[in-house]
Amino acid sequence: MVFAQDAVVRSDLSVEDLARVQAVTRPTTDFSKAEGSEKRSAGKGTTQFAVNADSFSHFLDNLSFEQEEQFKLGNALFRKIWVSSPSSTQASDGLGPLFNARGCQSCHIKDGRGHPPFEGQAENVSMFLRLSVPPGADDKRLAMDGVIAGEVGDPTYGAQLQDFAVPGLKAEGRMVVDYADLLVTLRDGTAVTLRSPSYSVADLNYGPLADDVMISPRVANPMIGLGLVEQIPAEDILAHTDPEDRDGDGISGRANFTVEPVSNSVMLGRFGWKAGMATIRSQSASAFAGDIGISTPLFDLPHGDCTENQPECLAMPTGEQARLGVSEAPDPVLDLVTFYSQTLGVPERRDVDDPAVLRGKAAFYGAGCASCHVPKFVTSRNAENPAHRFQLIWPYSDFLLHDMGEGLADHRPEGLADGYEWRTPPLWGIGLTKLVSGHTFFLHDGRARSLTEAILWHGGEAQAARDGFADMSQTTRDDLIAFLESL
Repeated sequence: MVFAQDAVVRSDLSVEDLARVQAVTRPTTDFSKAEGSEKRSAGKGTTQFAVNADSFSHFLDNLSFEQEEQFKLGNALFRKIWVSSPSSTQASDGLGPLFNARGCQSCHIKDGRGHPPFEGQAENVSMFLRLSVPPGADDKRLAMDGVIAGEVGDPTYGAQLQDFAVPGLKAEGRMVVDYADLLVTLRDGTAVTLRSPSYSVADLNYGPLADDVMISPRVANPMIGLGLVEQIPAEDILAHTDPEDRDGDGISGRANFTVEPVSNSVMLGRFGWKAGMATIRSQSASAFAGDIGISTPLFDLPHGDCTENQPECLAMPTGEQARLGVSEAPDPVLDLVTFYSQTLGVPERRDVDDPAVLRGKAAFYGAGCASCHVPKFVTSRNAENPAHRFQLIWPYSDFLLHDMGEGLADHRPEGLADGYEWRTPPLWGIGLTKLVSGHTFFLHDGRARSLTEAILWHGGEAQAARDGFADMSQTTRDDLIAFLESL
């Protein structure tokens, strides 16, 4: 990948500051020691509390006292358990009627990574199935000089399978995951067994799915550092695009674009597994509607994902009450949940000077992993929140779409992303997954049970990096994993 920051013109920077940003974000070639400030993944906002299960739940270290209050109020709403209507707790009315979760924290457990159903687990709590059918001519909207195809939900079951329902209503159905073992032998003879999943739906209660329905499994993403990601200038992300692979390195990152509902304008997508959302506010409102069945000022959907082919669902009462606001989660609620999501910090890195970690970092760069998992950016000088302003951050992502090969393909487009493309997920905090989330399941559907398995699933544009890892000695692979676990 060509690191093209030198060609970027940022309107928020002076010539001198632009030169500083270009210098500090240029990839290192010295792996003998840690880079300056490498330990502080979120710049001045990096959290420095004791490492424990709450490591993802602290606010940015550079928030003001007044902002800490906003964060705590948002945290309470993020943890809030919504109830079906009508109820005595009217401020919590509006759940569903069909839903995947009763609150934000139900999926983003401890603000961390979701997981597929554990063995023997009857219910799924932090993973769901997206549903869509190919869009027709009437379902497309023009954007810039191309066409962004809107996702068209299944005519009966909508945009995602809802596996829970309020009393008096049947859930839509049940996600079924079957795994087949896939044996991979590395160059040194080490055998690794991967899980190859297949997905289906059982116990459908509202008739069949469409014949051409496309299904895509998704686990909840970690919440840390989102506000800083939102403040990476679009120019800096776009500088890493190379859709025609002109430099011939096999990496051809593409940007996704989406229509942002507040401004009704086309914006760069940077959130979600396929970069289908441009802002945290729209991402939050979409999750309220799709996951919990709660309406907001952005998405006036008091019946959530119910469709016209589910009249029983549409006949259920909603939680909209004029005295509390126009929607079930009016602006004050959406504002606070958005603020909370924007101001969750990133834990300080560990062991950055450890020799094994430094060797692993060198192996990470040498294998080409940093071509997509771009280590660092500097946020905008014009960020609305001073805590986000002009920070050197280390997310290890380019936030672009990459073809990851047949093995990871869901064959379901989302915006400009095709069925083989996924957004590069940030790696910061990944080494704390076991401690925070209680598991080590990775990738969009949690199929990988370890970081090693996650790497070995890489294909497409990442095939060369994956093969480089598979060809390493056991010691070098261990060092690379030690580096990842330090993030």
